[in-house]
Amino acid sequence: MPKICMVGTGYVGLVSGACLADFGNMVTCVDIDKSRIDNIEKGIMPIYEPGLKELVKRNHDAGRLKFTTDLASAVRESLVVFSAVGTPMGEDGSANLSAVRKVAKDVALNLDEYKIFVQKSTVPVGTSEEVGKIISANLEKDIPFDLVSNPEFLREGSAIEDFMRPNRVVLGVESDRAKDIMREIYRPLYLLETPIIFTSIKTAELVKYTSNAFLAVKISFINEVADLCEEVGANVSEVARAMGLDKRIGPKFLHAGVGYGGSCLPKDVSAILHTAEDLGTKLRVIQAASDVNENRIEGLIEKLKLEIDNLDGKTIAILGLSFKPNTDDLRHAPSLKLMDSLREMGVTIHAYDPIAMDNAKKEYSGKVSYFDDAYSAMDGADGLILMTEWNEFRQLDLEKIRNLLNEPVVIDCRNIYKPGLMNKMGFRYQSFGRPSDAMK
Repeated sequence: MPKICMVGTGYVGLVSGACLADFGNMVTCVDIDKSRIDNIEKGIMPIYEPGLKELVKRNHDAGRLKFTTDLASAVRESLVVFSAVGTPMGEDGSANLSAVRKVAKDVALNLDEYKIFVQKSTVPVGTSEEVGKIISANLEKDIPFDLVSNPEFLREGSAIEDFMRPNRVVLGVESDRAKDIMREIYRPLYLLETPIIFTSIKTAELVKYTSNAFLAVKISFINEVADLCEEVGANVSEVARAMGLDKRIGPKFLHAGVGYGGSCLPKDVSAILHTAEDLGTKLRVIQAASDVNENRIEGLIEKLKLEIDNLDGKTIAILGLSFKPNTDDLRHAPSLKLMDSLREMGVTIHAYDPIAMDNAKKEYSGKVSYFDDAYSAMDGADGLILMTEWNEFRQLDLEKIRNLLNEPVVIDCRNIYKPGLMNKMGFRYQSFGRPSDAMK
């Protein structure tokens, strides 16, 4: 199997590198942060992802997975170089490609023979073409290379399963040689009959953005339906279930609440809108989905105000800070926008999250009181907001909660509990898109 260099040990790079090593490939992961590399080799992961620590250790111990800060050696020893560096959202909403361009230049300076440069990071259409020009401009001599676009489709919290058993693998290629080598790298997936889709490079680049944009549209759609359900007295959970049974629609991403967050959907929606704007094309549906998502926290605050007239001086407990369960990622998490809004209204915040507390303390140090468990956070609070559907929040002791809270106010942003039961127990309970007597 061809030797692989994976540049970047963030979420995509570390998971992809470890999984490719588990396929039997020889993989060297490179990062400029020496402390990060040292920690990974000690078994200290820079991110929380179930199963990642064990996967890295297994392949590192087997000699298939190495870590280094020496990009030059890693490039020269490899046939295939993956770029998996960050492409964060810029101030204008576009993707910041500074790290992508730097990797392209650094790799070019160390090319000594034919290589394949694979763009794994999520990048706008045309980026690989730009990368090719950067590499060509920085080659010390005429050395052949191929470009490949191989977008990632990893969900935080289930990234390893997504890589090992993906719905599809998308490969934008320019030559038969690159196509054959990439097919060899992903050969174990052929045994699972995973669809391997070969496309043009620009098509592959666009597939990632359009996929995430469509998921964002589904989320915003069901959230607007939830608003309508509240007006007419329907139950959005039942509406979504009935809709999802239609195979043309499917049940996933039809969960009403406070909208999407994380490292992918907000950034990718913004980037595709920015790309379209630059080209003079309007993406009206995607723009509407983004607008709906931006306003979800305002709707949540209104629900809280229905139960507590004056929030100034009140204490609110927030359970769940990460944008979804099974991750410590706070990037664009709805909880951050909520906490900003509450603090502006003079609210004292008590917060608890099973995994994301350390990250939250770095961003909100001294601004929020953090607690070691859910019940401690609720003790003496004037209301509770359930923000993230961690499993441990699904079976809380409701009697205990009612006794701990000064006021029995619960805003359930993920529709975890049954409105009928909560109201029967004496809670002033608000959820999204469900009538007050609903038992689903």
